[in-house]
Formats: sequence, C-alpha cells, structure tokens
Amino acid sequence: MFKKYYFQFFLLVLTFIIFYSNDYKTIIAGIAIFLVGMIFLGDGFKLLGGGVLEKVLYVSTDTLPKAIGTGFVATLIMQSSTLVTVIVISFLSAEFITLSGAIGVIFGSNIGTTATAWVISSIGVKIDIATYAMPMIIFGVVFKFSYIKSYQGIGNILLGIGFFFLGIDYMKDGFEVMQNTLDLSKFQLEGYLGALVYISLGIAITVLIQSSSAAMAIIITALAANQIVYMNAIELAIGSNIGTTVTAILGSISSNSNGKRAAAAHFIFNFITGIVAIVFLYQLSDLTTFLASKIGIADNDYAMKLALFHTVFNVFGVMMIVPFTYRLEKYLETLFVEVDVYAQKPLYLDNVVINVPGAAIESIRKETIHLYDIAVEVVAHSIFLHRHEFIKNRDIDSIVKNSVIDISTDVNEFYTNKIKSLYGEIIHYATLAQENMDEKNKNMVYDLKLAAREIAEAIKNVRELQKNIFYYSKSKNSYIKDEYNNLRIQIAKTIDTIERLKEDGDDLDTISTLELLKEKIKALGSIKNSRIDMLIRENKIDSKMATSLINDSSFANDVAQKLIQVATILWIKDADIRTLGV
Repeated sequence: MFKKYYFQFFLLVLTFIIFYSNDYKTIIAGIAIFLVGMIFLGDGFKLLGGGVLEKVLYVSTDTLPKAIGTGFVATLIMQSSTLVTVIVISFLSAEFITLSGAIGVIFGSNIGTTATAWVISSIGVKIDIATYAMPMIIFGVVFKFSYIKSYQGIGNILLGIGFFFLGIDYMKDGFEVMQNTLDLSKFQLEGYLGALVYISLGIAITVLIQSSSAAMAIIITALAANQIVYMNAIELAIGSNIGTTVTAILGSISSNSNGKRAAAAHFIFNFITGIVAIVFLYQLSDLTTFLASKIGIADNDYAMKLALFHTVFNVFGVMMIVPFTYRLEKYLETLFVEVDVYAQKPLYLDNVVINVPGAAIESIRKETIHLYDIAVEVVAHSIFLHRHEFIKNRDIDSIVKNSVIDISTDVNEFYTNKIKSLYGEIIHYATLAQENMDEKNKNMVYDLKLAAREIAEAIKNVRELQKNIFYYSKSKNSYIKDEYNNLRIQIAKTIDTIERLKEDGDDLDTISTLELLKEKIKALGSIKNSRIDMLIRENKIDSKMATSLINDSSFANDVAQKLIQVATILWIKDADIRTLGV
C-alpha cells in the first residue's frame, strides 16, 4: 500500500518544506538544478560521442587493469558513475563484455566519480561559479536548437555544466543563509554511534535523489557553509558511496542474469569498502590529514580534505578488492542462474539496454538466436529426430532412415506457448529500440526482425509437414516412405550445416557455404519434382500421395530456405557481405 502512495507522500512533504522555509527552498532548488545538469551532461556526451563510450567500453575491458582505467576515464569525462554503471550493466546483459570486465569498469568508475568532489571543493565553493554558469546556459540553449546532432550534443554539455555550476551555487547560498536561522553543526555526533547515524543519513540522501554526485555536492556545500563538521561529512560521504548502489540495483531489476550480477558486484564492492571504512574511520581520516599536508591543502580547508578523503577511500577500496576479483567473479556466476534456456521468458531483452543502440542491437540478435535455438529443437522433433543424434554426424542419411518415429511434439501448442510469445517480445522490443537509432542501426534491427519472422514462419511450415511425415513414414509403400525420409534428410542437413557455421567466424566462408547450400536445395527441388513425376507416371504412388508429397516438398524447401536466411542475418557480421545472401 505504501509503495502505491509513496510518490504522492513525497510530493506533499516536499511542498510543505518548500513553502515552510525559503532557505530549504533554495537548497532544494539547487539540488534539482544540479540533477538537471547531470542529465543534460550525460545526454550531451551521448549525442556528441555517437556511441564512442560504448565502443571504448567494448574494446577496452579485456583485461582487469584496462577495465579499471576505462571505468575511471569514462566516469571522469561523463561525470556520472550511474550512467557508466547502467551502460556496463546493459553491455554485460547483451554479453558485449565479460563479467570480469564489467567488475573492473565498476571499480574504475568508483574512483572516477571522486572528480565531482574535487571540482565542487576546489571551484564550486570558492568562486562565484554562477557568473560562469549563465553564459554556458545561454549558448547551450542556442546550440540545442541546431539541426546538427553534434551541435545539439555540445548544447547539452554546455547546459549540463551550466546547470551543474548553478545548482552548486544555489545549494551554497542556501546553506550560508540557513546558518543565520539554523545551525546544523550543533547536532554533530561523535564516536561510532554518530558514524552510523550519519552514514545512514548519507545512504538515505543518495537513495532519495538517485545520484551520488548530487549527494556529494550537498555534503561539500553544507561543509563549506559550516553546517556540518568535517568528521560527520566524511561519514555522510561513506554512506553516499553505499547508497549509490541502489541505483544500479533498481536498474538491474528488469535485466537478465548478467545485469543482476553486475549490480551485485557493485553492491558487494561498495558495501565491503564501506564496512572497512567504518572500522578504520579514524585511521583513514588521519591518513587523509597527513596526505593533505603533503600536497598543500590547508588544514582548515575541509572541503578539499573531504574530496581527498573520498578519493583515498575509493582507491583504498579498489586496492583491497582487486586481488579477490577472480573469486568474486566465480561467486557471482553462481547467482541468478537461468534454469531453462528454452524457457518462454526472454533472456536478453533488457530494458536497461534499450536506449544504448549498440547493446540493444546485440541484445535483439542474441534473443533472436535464442528463438532460433528453440525453433530448431521443435523442427528436429517435428521431423522425428533429436538434434544430438544428427548434428555434426557424417552419416545423416542412415540416422534418418534408421530413426524410430516415436517423438510426440505438439507443434501447435509449442508455437502458441513459446515461439509466438517470444517472437512478439522481440518485435515489440526491437520497435521501441529503433526510436533511439540512426538509419544504419534501424536497418540492422529491421534485418533482425525479419530473421525472427522467418523463424516463426518456418515453424508454421513444419507444422504442416509433421502430420504427413508421421503418416507416410509408417506406410507400406517404400517409395513414398523414401521420399519423406529425403525431406527429413534435407532439413536435418540444413540444420547441421548452419550449426557448423556458427563456429566458423569468417564471414566470407559463411556466406559462400550458405549460398552453396541454397543452390543445392534448389537443385534438389528440381530433382525431386522430376522424381515425383516419374513416380506418378509409373503408378508407384497414388494421386493422394502425390498431392501430399508436392505440397510437403514445398514446405520442406521453404523451411530450409528460411533457416538459411536466418543464418545469414544472425551469423554474418559484415553488413556488406550479409547483403549478398539476404
């Protein structure tokens, strides 16, 4: 019941606070403007980068050190560990990167997010940054209205930085004015009890506003205005680090197993480092004071010291956890295990991925492969074979002729309950994903939608074929029995060839093999038609058999051709080479 009305309750509380105090209103306005700036900044880099961040993450996470470095640099540029974490979850969901690579990026991102604290403590609270914010917002709006995407990206970035600075200025002014009416520093708490209270408060603030950067902005501006004492600010920062994992957890709820593992890695890392920081709170504080004196930070410059502590805390956490990364990865692989790979539920269609074009396309491709695997299973059963019996077997002819017709598969039920629903999910997801894509990516998604449709059509065709295969395979007429076995052989060999091609990896070899297979099926069709004519003329099959065989030959040919077209789309990566076969 609370979940249903919590937003309305939040609005009522917010309205009361805003109208109750102008000081609180200024601070809350600052937080809101800061968050708007973060959104514009993230959107701007997405538009300007044209997917560069996604490409960098894709090629720079093959080793743990590179992944940590990539996470650090990406967050340093984007100024949003949340955005980087969401992209990592989406890439891992689509299996673009490995779990260890995702863990490394999360480690690096935690260090990179400390840059926000340095910017705020060194510039935000020491100069009148609102003066610089206004021109950025003005020019940002001008660029925003351009028809050129790169200019729109620059506009969003300028707006983001402008609102970022303006939000900090509002928060700073709010806390300074509030000093005259309410001094929060009077409520300081010492010892570990105070640490737990302020850490909990830091978690709550970050969960509420869904941004650790905004939480750090609040903490630093409050500290600079002497509204909180230094030790309590440190405790709030630790809480903020733990609270930021909630965003990743919420973002992973609708993702697949891999996405949930990435969120779990984020939580485990931040939680453990948070616990260690609590235990060694005073030792870390003393270390920060020592380092501050060595790099020229004044002893009373608590804002800069807090930024330094935030960095020391996160670097220390990474150094502490990195040696155990392999064990963490192995543990995470035991979580959220998919029980049934052929389940009706989509495995890769992750809503977190849908706004990241590269990852969305890979998710759709993998889900279509999932659909293909399910379809091949039912196709094999429909021709009364088990896949493990004939795939990668050199003598498929003998396997088919010696097989026992005893598999009971209701293709209608299978199509309705599994194929149709999963096909619908793919089409729905792909259509939504295309809204955020350029023309090239839209065409790639269109091809994948076509592949999914061809898979569904192949099942419909084999549904018609199954009844007559079952009927005539038990016939006393050896000619009709042989002809239906030939149809089964044709489909089995098509599936076998495609399965072998999956492991090839060379697009030219793949397209050549598929084109040869396509021509071979056409040639077999001609031979088959001639043979049917001969069987009819020589009265070796009756008219009913002939009619069924002609229709079923067409169905078998369509099934094989559709599977080849699907294979061309799914396993040939080069678009130019792929067009030769589609």
